[in-house]
Amino acid sequence: MVFGQQRIEYKTIDQMRIMRRSGLILDGALNTTIAAVAPGVTTGELDAIFAAELKKAGATSNFLGYHGFPASICTSVNEEVVHGIPGARVLEAGDIISIDGGAIVEGWHSDSARTTIVGGPSAEDPADRRLSDITEEAMWRGIAAMASAKYVGDIGDAIDEYVTSQPGKELGILEDYVGHGIGSAMHMAPDVLNYASKHRGPKLKPGMCLALEPMLVRGGLETLTLEDDWTVVTTDKARAAHWEHSVAVHNKGIWVLTAADGGAERLAQWGVTPVPLD
Repeated sequence: MVFGQQRIEYKTIDQMRIMRRSGLILDGALNTTIAAVAPGVTTGELDAIFAAELKKAGATSNFLGYHGFPASICTSVNEEVVHGIPGARVLEAGDIISIDGGAIVEGWHSDSARTTIVGGPSAEDPADRRLSDITEEAMWRGIAAMASAKYVGDIGDAIDEYVTSQPGKELGILEDYVGHGIGSAMHMAPDVLNYASKHRGPKLKPGMCLALEPMLVRGGLETLTLEDDWTVVTTDKARAAHWEHSVAVHNKGIWVLTAADGGAERLAQWGVTPVPLD
C-alpha cells in the first residue's frame, strides 16, 4: 500500500535481532502453510494452520485485527492481487494463490509473501509459472540492489529493469501497492516502489528495515476493491502474483530477516553476500 511519508525509524542491532526472530518464525509458518496448499483445501483452513504455527512459536499475527482485518493471513487467488480474506473458498488444481503473512515478537514485526500454484507442476499453466517466477526474481533483484544502493528508489529501478527486460508477453507492475518500512509497526515509512521513478526516495542507511513486495499481473493494471473492503482484484480478471521479504540494512551489510539463510543462496548469483546480525 502507499502510506504517508513519516519519519523513518532506525533500528538498533538488538532490535533487528528481535525482528530476525520474528522473521524466522514467520518463515516457518509460511513453509507449513504453503505445504498444505492442495486441491480441496479451503483458504480458511490455511489461515488456521498459519495461526496455529505462530501460536506454537510464541508469536502473534500482525494481520489479525489490523484495521479490522479478520484473519492471520491474506489468501489472494487467481485475479485477486492482494488482501484476499481467507474463508470457505475451496482451492482447485491450477489456481494460483499468494499467501501474505506477518508476525510480532516482543513488539517487533516481520512481513513476507509467497505465491504457489495449486496441484503442483502437473496442474500449472506455464504462463502462471512464468508470472510467479518473474515476480519472485524481481523481488530478489530488488534485494540485491539494496546491497549497494544509495537511495530507496534504486530498489524500484532494479525491479522495473528486470521485469521490463523479460522476453515474451510483458507483465504489468502494479503501482498502487508498494513495499514499506517495517519495525515497531508493520507499515512504516518509507514507501518502497516496485517501479522506476524520478523520485529517488530517502538515502539507504544502517538501521533501516524494508519490506520489498512486487506484485505483477498478466494483464492490465486496473484494479478494484470488492465489497468486503479488502480484496483487490484485477478488473480484467488477469491473474496476479505477489512475493515479499523483510530486509535489514546494518553497518556491515544487508540481511533478509524472513529467509532462513538470510538470502545467501539467492543473492550469490549477483555476488552479494548477506551479513548476519550476530
